[in-house]
Amino acid sequence: MRTVISRAVLLGLLLLTLAGAIIAQTTAQTTAQTTAQTTAQTPAQAPPPAPATAHFDPQAATEAYLARMTPEQRARSDAYFEGGYWLLLWDFLYGLGVAWLLLGSRLSARMRDFAERVTSLRWLQTLLYAVQYILVTFVLGLPLTLYEDFFREHQYGLSSQSFGGWMGDELKGVALALVFGGLALTLLYWVLRAAPRTWWLWGAVVALILLVFTIAVSPVFIEPVFNKYTELQDPALRGPILSLARANGIPTDHVYVFDASKQTNRMSANVSGLFGTTRIALNDNLLRRAAPPEVEAVMGHEMGHYVLHHVSKSMLFFGVVLVIGFGLLRWGFDRAAARWGERWGIRGVADPAGLPLLAALFAIYLFVLTPVIKTHIRTEEAEADLFGLNAARQPDGMAEAALHLAEYRKMSPGPVEEWIFFDHPSGRNRILMAMRWKAEHLGEVKP
Repeated sequence: MRTVISRAVLLGLLLLTLAGAIIAQTTAQTTAQTTAQTTAQTPAQAPPPAPATAHFDPQAATEAYLARMTPEQRARSDAYFEGGYWLLLWDFLYGLGVAWLLLGSRLSARMRDFAERVTSLRWLQTLLYAVQYILVTFVLGLPLTLYEDFFREHQYGLSSQSFGGWMGDELKGVALALVFGGLALTLLYWVLRAAPRTWWLWGAVVALILLVFTIAVSPVFIEPVFNKYTELQDPALRGPILSLARANGIPTDHVYVFDASKQTNRMSANVSGLFGTTRIALNDNLLRRAAPPEVEAVMGHEMGHYVLHHVSKSMLFFGVVLVIGFGLLRWGFDRAAARWGERWGIRGVADPAGLPLLAALFAIYLFVLTPVIKTHIRTEEAEADLFGLNAARQPDGMAEAALHLAEYRKMSPGPVEEWIFFDHPSGRNRILMAMRWKAEHLGEVKP
């Protein structure tokens, strides 16, 4: 269950340094969640859960759930997820290659020169450069994006979206990147010009503000671009969800459904927004594929992010990440520009032509920090799992949800593998947590 927190965090970070990646992140809500067929058993096909008795064994119950996956299903899921490890590397190297091309060919400097010929206004020059940068990086990154998000998804039977539909979502992402990314980069370079010595500190502050802004406006202005949101009408589900929300202090009287089935067969839900935009939403696949206990378990998990203040905690965490990262940007940019700046046509850190260098340096920083960032997110996801178990009291519903995730996530990784690559607890660990909770609440589990 991909969280709104992690999506918005990545979007906010990349708004400032790698506008090409903004496009991919903005459209991740649609292109990275496309699937066409179910590889794990649906609730209707699943055997009844093991009863909670005095002799209930959590480990045995976990193995029983895992045994429902055939060897072929597990091999396919493992191959898909492990292939993503390599894509992390290829994305990183490809991004560095794009930055090198823009700098080494002096294309970035020519884009700046064009903007300066068009207008004498510094902020408008930056905006015009940003527009060019977003479009150029989109085109240069399209081959890898096309493989990852379209051809590879179809190869593994995880997408039924036509090329036209997929490309339409990509172009929507470009449009959003031009608006949000262009304004964000214009603001960032204003800071670089206004504070030439302390830009790294003020830049981190602006980045954090933009991150909060992104989280707040995402439910209202970004997510509806890709999907239609309507009120959940089924009182049998709406009532328990709102009751669960009220019981946990979530200020909402509405539950929304979005039409993810036009893009994906995966199930998801979220509690998103800030400052009055808070919204509970679940996709229509969750309603179609999951039994009520699973829906309650999923919603309990998502509400846990809100109740446990994961947004504010993540803001603090990524605030530290940004301050350190921008400090390293200053150190790295000064040294790289002193050595190659004249060859690349870069005049200084406040020159938009240096954006590919800033993007490359920040990409290196985030790549090295991958295990730390994933561990932070994974820890919050585990906390939300436990909250959801205590709130919804549906351990078998949670186990069913973990099996659904097995369609595209490796269930039983090694501990080092999970530490480096997983932004959620592994399926095995999530089911084991649910079964341990069940063992400790014998006779209290909802029927």
